[in-house]
Amino acid sequence: MTIYKKLIYTITLLSLVFLTITACSTKEEPKMSDKEVAIEWANMTLFITRYTPSNSPTFASRAFGYTGLTMYESIVQGFPDYKSMSGQLKGLELLPVADDSKEYNWVLSLNAGQSEILKNIYVQTSEENIKKIDSLEQVIYNQLASTLDKETVSRSVAFGKSVAQIIFEWSKTDGGHRGYLNNFDKTMVHPNRPGAWKPPLFAQSFSHYPLHPHWGENRTFASKNKQLEDPKMIPYDTTPGSPYYQQFENVYLKDQELTQLEKEAAIWWGDDPDVSFTPPGHSYYFATLAIDGHDISMIESAKTYAQVGMAVSDAFVNCWKWKYQFFTERPNTFIPRFIDEEWESFWPDPPFPSFPSGHAIQAAAAATVLEHNFGKEFTFTDRAHEGRKRDELKETDFVIRSFNTFWDAAQETADSRFYGGIHTQLDNDVGLEKGVEIAKNVYALEWKIKNEK
Repeated sequence: MTIYKKLIYTITLLSLVFLTITACSTKEEPKMSDKEVAIEWANMTLFITRYTPSNSPTFASRAFGYTGLTMYESIVQGFPDYKSMSGQLKGLELLPVADDSKEYNWVLSLNAGQSEILKNIYVQTSEENIKKIDSLEQVIYNQLASTLDKETVSRSVAFGKSVAQIIFEWSKTDGGHRGYLNNFDKTMVHPNRPGAWKPPLFAQSFSHYPLHPHWGENRTFASKNKQLEDPKMIPYDTTPGSPYYQQFENVYLKDQELTQLEKEAAIWWGDDPDVSFTPPGHSYYFATLAIDGHDISMIESAKTYAQVGMAVSDAFVNCWKWKYQFFTERPNTFIPRFIDEEWESFWPDPPFPSFPSGHAIQAAAAATVLEHNFGKEFTFTDRAHEGRKRDELKETDFVIRSFNTFWDAAQETADSRFYGGIHTQLDNDVGLEKGVEIAKNVYALEWKIKNEK
């Protein structure tokens, strides 16, 4: 079994570290296929996301968008049936053009481009992580360069790096550049109205300041995703039996009867950025499971990573726009005040408003892209947190998950936040609905050349 297959079927954060180091050692390794090269870079992206400080789901989602797009653009000109995103994405107009009269090795181009974009997007990562990126790049380079003439090698590497550099320069104009420097806004004036979000007392973050309140102003990859209709929020009403009250009462009642299976789901999908590759990383990992489970080409693999990354990134931009537009409270403030003053959610609150659910919207976006590319039916096992120590505080183990469809995973992602007591069903339902809409706008871009008859 190749290195990447071991990674796919036994992936945990610890094994990811081990396998990345193994792949980057001086020992002679079996030559990777073109698709395996794409997968190895996706795994490296997840590793860097997990082990780079001051990360957040918002910033990570953006990183997956740009690394996925770079993977696609670094090779697309070698595949005549496929079309560049240049000119289709706002402001992305000047990507390099390959010389049709000369030869390129597109795997070397992808390899160089992924190394370049990762080191630029995650410029704050450690020197040790930079060495891991460089080592993976060198391993793949060594496997290919010896079989090609020097001019082809040099040309291919230069092309991939130039694509990455131009995409990175373009990324600086989206509003999220180096967003990790301003994770929490201490100056934001909170709306003072009934039902407004308040900083949590029972929190998963050390900060009681809101995370990235201006993220919703960022540019989206698909222009149509900047023009989405706003969702509808239930009017504030503390009267028992009212639709608003019932949303929170349902959270409270579910908490009273949580099963062990529901507790397992609640902790599995937490994806806290301090200990995991974040919720958007979970979706990027699912893209790898889908790619590995199907017999597809390198260009189709790169397209999948690009579409998932871009859809998840756009999902977070829109979700954060609506979170701070509606600025709605979470169950941890409503329930103790109006239902049970001693109540506390199973899962701690994140440092930002509630409506809609970020977990739901990004999971739905990823699932919709994957269904579009691979069909609805796909049986797979999620081992993202396999091997993590039992959560003794919650008396719950991390138990691997198995699904028969991509949507089943998205639905459980959303449900897990309801089980955790940090989102209402409305938050989740709207998140799932809008995630589908966002994904459709991404895959509706012209990814393949239309053959006119």
